[in-house]
Amino acid sequence: MNSEEWNPGKLLGLSGGYWNACTLHGAVKLGVFTLIGRERLSAEQVAARLPGDLRGVTMLLNALAALHLLRKEDERYANSDFSTAFLGKESPQYLGHIIMHHHHLVEPWSKLDQGVLTGKPTRSRQSFDKPEVREAFLMGMFNIAMGQAPLISTAVDLSGRRHLLDLGGGPGTYAIHFCLKNPQLRATVYDLPTTRPFAESTILRFGVSERATFQEGDYLEGTIAGRYDAVWLSQILHGEGPEEAQQVIHKAAAALEPGGLILVHEFLLNDNLDGPLFPALFSLNMLVNTETGQSYSEGQIKDMLARAGARDIRRLPVQTPNDSGIIQGTIPG
Repeated sequence: MNSEEWNPGKLLGLSGGYWNACTLHGAVKLGVFTLIGRERLSAEQVAARLPGDLRGVTMLLNALAALHLLRKEDERYANSDFSTAFLGKESPQYLGHIIMHHHHLVEPWSKLDQGVLTGKPTRSRQSFDKPEVREAFLMGMFNIAMGQAPLISTAVDLSGRRHLLDLGGGPGTYAIHFCLKNPQLRATVYDLPTTRPFAESTILRFGVSERATFQEGDYLEGTIAGRYDAVWLSQILHGEGPEEAQQVIHKAAAALEPGGLILVHEFLLNDNLDGPLFPALFSLNMLVNTETGQSYSEGQIKDMLARAGARDIRRLPVQTPNDSGIIQGTIPG
């Protein structure tokens, strides 16, 4: 938004925008959309099934109707077609996990001023160890990746590649879609031991268990077993500072056979670091949630790849939501 486009109304709308978000978060946390399903329920029925206070439930339902996430007719509430598709747990397109991940970020973001003054995260690492928080994060990443992986697996040319390493691959969504797109490809998802159940259940769900496996490890501290002719680093560098990010890229490059392909997928800032908006805001998200993480520019990623010995470095012509992009390089023989 240009400075001349601001006015007091837009400014106050921005300031109070969290009201909308918290309404959505509360409804997802309570399972309101799943509870309603394909029925038309009164506020009394919803309150009884939750169970919850009738006054509070009625206010929430009316606010959701005002957001056009519910339809209200004759004092009964029904899901919109959109809510049925994306907010009911029974739907394969369910986005509730990433919404709950956003909910868990509200508290550290509310202390942004402290993070700016101290340069330290405002969220304790212990909070991430809670099972519900970690599940929301991992399955939230699955939600996001499911919207992008079909597009990306088509845009990335892995023809002729035999073994892909999905470094920090979480539930393995990208590895799965690369395998589905490339019948000759095997994939190894490398991530922390706590991620294994999520990855293996997702791999099984998509029917690629014979070609996709899980390897436990820490991409900063651990070793990577095996040799690969392609490595995929999706949204992991932003969790680290420049030195650690460079270390991860060096480790990924070292796991490649000569001629191997290294692919970095990140929210990419411009080289002036002042846009686009989402990567700039995401840098603040890393400030309040990590010790040293940040968003990186296209130029910074390309420099890291070059320092790791990559050649033929270029950005692929694919545009994904939230200004993420893919930068590709080749490790020479």
